[in-house]
Amino acid sequence: MNPRTLLMHQIMLSDRTRLAAYDRALAAAVRAGDVVADVGAGTLVLGLMALRHGAGHVYAIEGDPATAELAARIARDNGVAEHVTVIQGDARAAKLERKADVVVAELMGNLGPEEEMAEILAAFARRNLADHGRIVPGRLQTVLTPVEFDGEGWGIWSEELHGLRFGAVLDHVAPAAQLHFFQRPPRVLGGPVVAADARLGERARPIGGERHIVRIDTPGTLHAIVGSFRAVFASGVELANFPGYPGCNWACWVWPVRHSRVAAGDTLKVALERPRDTARLAETWTMDVGLARGSVWS
Repeated sequence: MNPRTLLMHQIMLSDRTRLAAYDRALAAAVRAGDVVADVGAGTLVLGLMALRHGAGHVYAIEGDPATAELAARIARDNGVAEHVTVIQGDARAAKLERKADVVVAELMGNLGPEEEMAEILAAFARRNLADHGRIVPGRLQTVLTPVEFDGEGWGIWSEELHGLRFGAVLDHVAPAAQLHFFQRPPRVLGGPVVAADARLGERARPIGGERHIVRIDTPGTLHAIVGSFRAVFASGVELANFPGYPGCNWACWVWPVRHSRVAAGDTLKVALERPRDTARLAETWTMDVGLARGSVWS
């Protein structure tokens, strides 16, 4: 297995909050004897959870050949090989022998849509989801939040460090997205605003270009717009990467703006732009931001 792929799975399996959310969701969704499809199965952890909660059979669909082989080995090592069928290939083209009662997937990017989760599950569900079947999670949102950093990340440039000033950096950095793990919760200045809202399994609406209004509720210094995801599994079961939690394997997507004092009642007009050929890389997504003080836009 590619060392980077192995490291990625190592980090994901270390995220206990992530695993707990999926475990709770599968406990509610899976009924005794259900056929479950684990899309993007990786190391098979979600499929194994489904079996533990009563599934009769799991179809594990994995695009990477080496990871698919590893998933089959993990099924054998856990004594459930007869209950698992590993399918190596693109989930959008997969055709199962039996319809799935439950489809589970973890394909959330830092923003939410980068791994094309909505598109993949819509294509897979059309072919393979039984009538009245369930998808876990059922909904994926992209959320935008204006923030003031607490002495870290993009926020450091307008502060004095050891009595020294580094504000000149703000004049020399080209607009570009950053990925950030918050060590301290930032000051939320307004919002959050849902920029994309996909019901998984249904046809996905294209993302990009639509303008959203973000209102400032709390005075402060605007440092950035944070993009994050919110996955909704069921009532009371959600997973989000903003502002993060101990062990979170997802960074937040951060669009820096020139540090600006803002007041309650100010308004931001923002548009998230999806790149054509590199959408799977969060750092290549861009944003256009305008600030209105009262009715005056800058």
